[in-house]
Amino acid sequence: MPTPTKGPRLGGSPAHERIILANMSAQLFEHKSITTTLTRAKRLRPHAERLITIAKKGDLPARRKVQGIIAAKNRTNKSIVHELFTVIAPAMAERNGGYTRITKIGNRQGDNAPMAVIELVMDPMSAKQAVVAEAEQAAQSAPAAEAPAADEVESVDPAAAEDVTVEQSQEAAAQIKEAIPANEDGSAPEGAAIKGNASSKKYHVPGSRWYDQTTAEVWFETVEDAKAAGFAPAGGEAAQKVADA
Repeated sequence: MPTPTKGPRLGGSPAHERIILANMSAQLFEHKSITTTLTRAKRLRPHAERLITIAKKGDLPARRKVQGIIAAKNRTNKSIVHELFTVIAPAMAERNGGYTRITKIGNRQGDNAPMAVIELVMDPMSAKQAVVAEAEQAAQSAPAAEAPAADEVESVDPAAAEDVTVEQSQEAAAQIKEAIPANEDGSAPEGAAIKGNASSKKYHVPGSRWYDQTTAEVWFETVEDAKAAGFAPAGGEAAQKVADA
């Protein structure tokens, strides 16, 4: 059997509740604001906002789906569906949610039931709200941080690695303080075991994760020399503490 909805249920059965929510949604879309009990307003809010979200699609399947919910057997509600798609949904195009507002107005005389006014938020977004919404959207679509993580594998282009010649190593070393060029055969100079990449400004110590697959453009004798030349540890300090040079 289906699981009943948690919390208070309107009407005597799930079918009755669906009819109540459909009628209240139609009244809300027609009058833009209705007064009801706080319990009904809270139950109506997600139902009405879901219909607005569907209406913002604007296509024929969306129109048929909304019409099947609030105007399945009521011809009068068909005009309300038309207004929802042509007036309300376009006015909410810049909003990603929060299409309704609930305001408490005190208790009802007689049974002392808490009352509230639920209304559509048709006001245009302020400049501040538009900037905040644009910033949130940009933050979600922005790429990850450029700083490499400790476990991030540094990509090495084999073709670029083969093109590093002795002349290029000597030229790069001449431009970088404390840097030592490679030997004529491309091997490490005596006393210098720390590899450096002039393009990425990263250095690798012997025994580190990417040391063997890195082709050095310049060499350094100590880590202090590499840092003094403006080079940073590849993958962070933790990744370059395998061996001390």
